[in-house]
Amino acid sequence: MLDRIARTSQAHPIRVIIIALILGAAALGIGTALVGSLSSGGFNDPASQAVLAQDAVVAATGASAVPSVVAILDPGTPIASPTGQAALADVVDTMKADPDVARVVGPVPGRAGLVSRNGDLATVVAYFGNIDDSQSQVAALRLHDKLSHMDGVQVGGGWTAAAETSAIVGEDLIRAELIAFPLLFLVSLWVFRGLVAALLPPVMGALVIFGGFFFLGVSNQIFGVSVYALNLVTGLGLGLAIDYSLLIVSRYREEIARSGPGLDALTATLRTAGKSVIFSAITVGAALAGLMIFPQNFLFSMGLGGLMVALVAAVVAVGVLPAVLALLGNRINALAPRRWRARSEHADAVEESGGWYRLSRFVMRRPVAVALVSGAFMVLLALPALGIRFTTTDSNVLPATSAARQVDETLTVEFPDDRYSLIFAAITAPDTSAARAKIADWSKGVLALPDVETVHPARYLGGNTWQVDVYSKAPPLNQRSIDLVNAIDARAGPYPALIGGFTSLFVGQRTSLAAHLPWAVLVIVLATLVALFAMTGSVILPIKAVIMNLLTLGATLGVLVLIFQDGRLEGVLQYTGVGAVDLTQPILIGALAFGLSTDYAVFLLSRIKELRDSGVGEHESVAIGLQRTGRVVTGAALLFCIAMGAFATSRIIIIKELGLGTALAVALDATIVRALLVPSLMALLGKWNWWAPKPLRKLYERIGVREGP
Repeated sequence: MLDRIARTSQAHPIRVIIIALILGAAALGIGTALVGSLSSGGFNDPASQAVLAQDAVVAATGASAVPSVVAILDPGTPIASPTGQAALADVVDTMKADPDVARVVGPVPGRAGLVSRNGDLATVVAYFGNIDDSQSQVAALRLHDKLSHMDGVQVGGGWTAAAETSAIVGEDLIRAELIAFPLLFLVSLWVFRGLVAALLPPVMGALVIFGGFFFLGVSNQIFGVSVYALNLVTGLGLGLAIDYSLLIVSRYREEIARSGPGLDALTATLRTAGKSVIFSAITVGAALAGLMIFPQNFLFSMGLGGLMVALVAAVVAVGVLPAVLALLGNRINALAPRRWRARSEHADAVEESGGWYRLSRFVMRRPVAVALVSGAFMVLLALPALGIRFTTTDSNVLPATSAARQVDETLTVEFPDDRYSLIFAAITAPDTSAARAKIADWSKGVLALPDVETVHPARYLGGNTWQVDVYSKAPPLNQRSIDLVNAIDARAGPYPALIGGFTSLFVGQRTSLAAHLPWAVLVIVLATLVALFAMTGSVILPIKAVIMNLLTLGATLGVLVLIFQDGRLEGVLQYTGVGAVDLTQPILIGALAFGLSTDYAVFLLSRIKELRDSGVGEHESVAIGLQRTGRVVTGAALLFCIAMGAFATSRIIIIKELGLGTALAVALDATIVRALLVPSLMALLGKWNWWAPKPLRKLYERIGVREGP
């Protein structure tokens, strides 16, 4: 197949390029139109108890179980005054007039609640009817536009936060691209030492992003995709396209330096670097596909987006880039200063000298010391991860200027009596006096539990559903509130009960992630083991790779804890710490770290094996392999760090965590792991690196992937 692609690219380069540009433009147009309705939710398991409790309330009442939009009114005069009451009536009437609002709750004269302690502010809460996520975001934006134009009104709440998140993600995505592309071009210019060669990776990256947007938009019509997947598709697509372009272009320049441009050079490039790219893309895609095991739409969308963009990157690198190289030929080195070109040609020709060769030789002369020091450094970075604390997505992920976050902070400060952590029970029971009495007895038992502030009398909602509201003395997500949720759930009642509320959602999310995590880990680890075995024929090298990937992940999480949990670099990264890390981030970054680490392992180990199979000695094949790939992998890692690290400029904290965490994992893998741990451990094990039991050796002889013909 690769030979056929090489022949087609060499014979019809312009035709291939024109078709690719047409498809890219069409993908951009269609994809951009389709990704506009992505959802910002999807962090909860639809089968969790808290979600089912909310569904039960919606089914019984036709209204959401939790507030959809919250308005805070400051009329400039006490709420109880005639002016305050008139302003309050205007807000209530505006909310009730919206077609998607099923219920409105505001302050009632003579009753406590929904008024600030000084009496100057009031809270009005709207509950949407039974509408889907995209309709809820539209309704929230509509209410925000109507209410925020009223004097003294701030608008927030869950769906307002979701709508703001979607808008901010889109704006931040454009800003990240504007930051990343110029930097990527400059670094590509430094890596390739030529203008023409440096332009290729960003152009290929743009094609991959266009394709990723298309498939993401189409998938959204089928599954419903999280808006956060846009960031992954953009950053990962750009990074992989650059990685693969760098690998193929570098190998092509080696081949034309050896035999001149033409079909032979292109065929040799695809048989070696092209084969590694295809294998790498399958490995990265398989690792990220492990996220699709989780029922949370956020992680499912990330896995789906990662799988699609990895495959698109491979198609572009192997299907489009060779045609460009065939068209350019020797001109791939054009527009380069003579001094740069000489250095590039020298770097392409050097094998038994050069910085990477000397470094690997230095490491392999002291393998025990280097392995111990490098491993200890990674473990030291990982130690803070032992104290990791988790949180979930709420208004705190938004910037301080966000209306939803400001409303939430005002509620916390000015309405302390209304900011207890609400936990509700949706109880299935008939509307009878006997049922009411039994539920009242159960409620008295709940009231006696530790940290319960108050329990409201049971309300019959209709459809054999009752609701009992329990208020915790502790804030949402506090361990005391979590313990209270578990205590209420464990308390046997006279009728089936589902426990809901924000804290219960977090408990359910944590339980669901823990239940599905072993299966996701199994898929990711198996993908790594199978990929590296098929590439090397060794059992030892894949196991070492898994261990080093775990070290990389641990070190990355340790640094994330130091930064985001402990609140360091708040001024530099422009965020406000919440004392915890988002619950989904270790899983997402872990999948990315495994996939990308295996990506670089394929690049290095395939070259080492190619040299070893050709008769080069154990240590020498490692040294030359590192010399031949060191500059490429380092350049690719640097470019990838820029592509993903640009998301550290996002105003959404979880996007900052994703961008910085992925960039850090790649940087650690390309430096400490590839430059120090890999050569030192390969020197220690020698021929044992390539060991496999006899049955697996026979299997590799039949299905193994080899560089070259």
